[in-house]
Amino acid sequence: MKTHFAFGKNGIQVEAPAGFDCRLIQSRAATALDDAQAALEAALDRPIHSEPIEKLAAGRRTAAIAVCDITRPAPNRVTLPHVLRRLHAAGIPKDGITILIATGLHRAATPEELDVILGPDIASAYRVVSHDARDFAAHRAVGTTRRGTPVYVDERFAAADLHITLGFIEPHLMLGFSGGRKLIVPGVAAQETIKVIHSPRFMREPLSTEGSIQGNPLHEELLEAAALARHDFMLDVTLTRERAISGVFAGHPVKAHAAGVEFMVAHSLTPLDGLFDAAITSSAGYPLDLTFYQCLKGLTAAQHFVKPGGKILLLGECAEGIGSPEYARLLRSYSGHAEFLKEIEHQPVEIDQWQLEKMALAGLKNELLFYTPGAPRHALGSLGANAFSAIQEAVAALTRGLAPGARIALVPEGPYTFARAMPAYA
Repeated sequence: MKTHFAFGKNGIQVEAPAGFDCRLIQSRAATALDDAQAALEAALDRPIHSEPIEKLAAGRRTAAIAVCDITRPAPNRVTLPHVLRRLHAAGIPKDGITILIATGLHRAATPEELDVILGPDIASAYRVVSHDARDFAAHRAVGTTRRGTPVYVDERFAAADLHITLGFIEPHLMLGFSGGRKLIVPGVAAQETIKVIHSPRFMREPLSTEGSIQGNPLHEELLEAAALARHDFMLDVTLTRERAISGVFAGHPVKAHAAGVEFMVAHSLTPLDGLFDAAITSSAGYPLDLTFYQCLKGLTAAQHFVKPGGKILLLGECAEGIGSPEYARLLRSYSGHAEFLKEIEHQPVEIDQWQLEKMALAGLKNELLFYTPGAPRHALGSLGANAFSAIQEAVAALTRGLAPGARIALVPEGPYTFARAMPAYA
């Protein structure tokens, strides 16, 4: 069975050998809106539990808008002009608006990427800056959560009179779903805040996983942190598999996001008739598979419908290699899943260790295989033993030892695929 998987910018064809029960599991989404521009205007005219932007901006001189970086396919070029126009109508001039690329701990956006993220007209006409979580002096302390997380937010965001976020909602490996509060923490937060919310205390919570909102302690923590930063207004969208806008949710940062999540669950959850013996999954291609760090989201999404002990093969181009220097160092010395989890449990949190922690938790349950050609085997520590230089070798390793007729899930867009085995079948 030949299947086209999202991989880099062009995709990759994968052929599973005969003799197995291969099932294609595609990301499910609502249909594209007939008129996204009209839907955006309507959502901003009648925001959820909030005054319109024009009223919120009345009498204010400055506004800060946090937007996703290049690793997220957020349609900022479509959504941002609507927000800017309303801010100007309320009296805030161009030089009173700061657009922050909410990088979290990712690298800064390049000039070429800014044109992709914002469109060249906006990129050249407004003050656009990339957040730098490592520059502690560039952040403002805005308070401490009830669980004790110190919240430091980019001074350029905190200093504005009005605080707005633009994003999109998709399943997220820790937060349940992205969007809303995530654009502030970790989006424009200092690493001193990011390390706490990505510590084992939150990463090992069973409810801190894809598709989980109710009772998710990390979701609750980020809502509180965003409130401390005065999150005034959000505009999030949901997307189809082709990245067209399927829903628009604007207004109160908590209420509007909750409405978007409800819509997302109703239109994206794929029920499965039981667990699988193995899975081939991707990281949804460019831009999510730019680095090995980002790729692991495809793996954690697939673990929810593979039997304990089953194999998961992850496909990702990794055109930019491993990821941050800190992550690369941790990965080179990675000696095993259980060993890594024990090693970091009571140690100070290091930058980007959380992605490896989530992978290690999955690795305790499933055997993990990798076809990630941009991430050389020697850089993967003990994971290198299960990394392959050719896709055919990787598929052969996945199917080796499987019984005839074994069920294999084929997941072309791993992180965007919200699938669960229903209780009646699992």
